[in-house]
Amino acid sequence: MISSAHPQVEYPESDGKPLADNTLQFRYITTIQGGLDAMFADNPQVFVAGDLLWYPIKGDNRTRCAPDVMVILGRPKENRGSYKQWEEDGIAPQVVFEIASPGNTLKELHDTKLEFYETYGVQEYYLFDPDRAFLKGWQRDEVGVLSIIPEMQDWRSPLLGMRFELTLAGELQLYTPTGERFATYVEAIAQAQAMQERAERAEAAQLKAIPPLVAMGLDAGAIAQILSLPLDVVQDYLN
Repeated sequence: MISSAHPQVEYPESDGKPLADNTLQFRYITTIQGGLDAMFADNPQVFVAGDLLWYPIKGDNRTRCAPDVMVILGRPKENRGSYKQWEEDGIAPQVVFEIASPGNTLKELHDTKLEFYETYGVQEYYLFDPDRAFLKGWQRDEVGVLSIIPEMQDWRSPLLGMRFELTLAGELQLYTPTGERFATYVEAIAQAQAMQERAERAEAAQLKAIPPLVAMGLDAGAIAQILSLPLDVVQDYLN
């Protein structure tokens, strides 16, 4: 008996290609992905991914692309092996980023991927080549075409609010809507450590102020209120 059931389509979760070809490209990809994740950390309905295969058409496992970084507004932060658009309320990634490496050709990034992104619903496409200090962007226009953005210096993404800056040294700097620069992983760790150290110094200074207040006859509750310290911290110090 011949089964009328269609064979199940497999959607591979890897295309066999590396995330990056060199350390410079990898640093930019991880900085952009991490910066965007941090920027939308408090919004559970923004999904940011790096090097994740995107399948736009159900039943077609050959039409696919893995943007270096993509942002999907309106989809939850969940772990995924790939992004199957038909399982995501039909929502396409709205913003994608590509970081070129010496192995990429301009035709691949400028033509082939641009055509893919235009066909399958991307609203903003940004391309940076760190070796050539080459920054370009495209935005979907009123007739549905991804049109070139005339000037990328100080450009603000309409959808994300982030700002682009190409320095005189040819480095790409990205800024959040409130002006914070996207930090590399090493910079982010250093910033977190510095904040922790400042907090510890501030608390130490507050604790030093407790004995004079005790000498004035104030109780733990009053001291906690004056120094803006948790009551249990003051009580632990006094004990």
